[in-house]
Amino acid sequence: MECQNQDVDCSDGKRIKLDSSHDSRMAASGRQFFVGGNWKMNGNTTSIDGIISFLTDGSLSGDQTEVVVAPPAIYLQYVRQKLLASVAVAAQNCYKEAKGAFTGENSAEMIKDVGCEWVILGHSERRHKFGETDELIGEKIAHALKAGLKVIACIGELLSERENGKTTEVVFKQSKAIAENVSDWNDVVIAYEPVWAIGTGKTATPDQAQEVHHQLRDWLSQNVSPDVSAKTRIIYGGSVTAANAHELALQPDIDGFLVGGASLKPDFVKIVQARSS
Repeated sequence: MECQNQDVDCSDGKRIKLDSSHDSRMAASGRQFFVGGNWKMNGNTTSIDGIISFLTDGSLSGDQTEVVVAPPAIYLQYVRQKLLASVAVAAQNCYKEAKGAFTGENSAEMIKDVGCEWVILGHSERRHKFGETDELIGEKIAHALKAGLKVIACIGELLSERENGKTTEVVFKQSKAIAENVSDWNDVVIAYEPVWAIGTGKTATPDQAQEVHHQLRDWLSQNVSPDVSAKTRIIYGGSVTAANAHELALQPDIDGFLVGGASLKPDFVKIVQARSS
């Protein structure tokens, strides 16, 4: 992006002025933009071939943006073998043990064995639909990192918690459980996903998202280290679309996105391009 003053169109039809100071803040961070696509429990070989096709044909911003997709576990090896080597593949979950009598679970070691590099842990659907606690998520993160996987660690508040002014209380508590189990922050991306915005069509405004991202970065500085705070990528998730991604990507503390339903559609390429466009 040029560092000249310019106008850009936003998702609400308004035009905003970009100035050189905003571009400088983004460049100065040194944090590579990161976009993950969480396919959740969707897809079959036919539809996955279609996703691979538009990812292969689209311009994914080269070195400017790190792209990771997370198919259902049964398709991890299929996707890894067919997808561009430049796009990493993540599992959507893993257990805290390497092996054993854990019917239905997958280990970090198995995920690595089929060529994948990342795992999503702590997603709100795991927390609230499957009852995963901060403690369990922390144990999973510790084991995944030890096994050599990189982690997309998810945090976020419920609507009732936001309405009661407890957003920071909730996300700081979740962040503490993560931080206590991280051995190398170079292998961790934090995904802030307000639960009230996931799959609802509601999205935090750029200002709302930026505020929490900035607070999280301050928390990291005070509770881990200023260096970790400066280097760790904090990405946003919650009904991200091609229409709102560019405006969100302009915020200085938003380093990318974790995308749900939109990652199954060709518009995902536009989301990947949100900062470079």
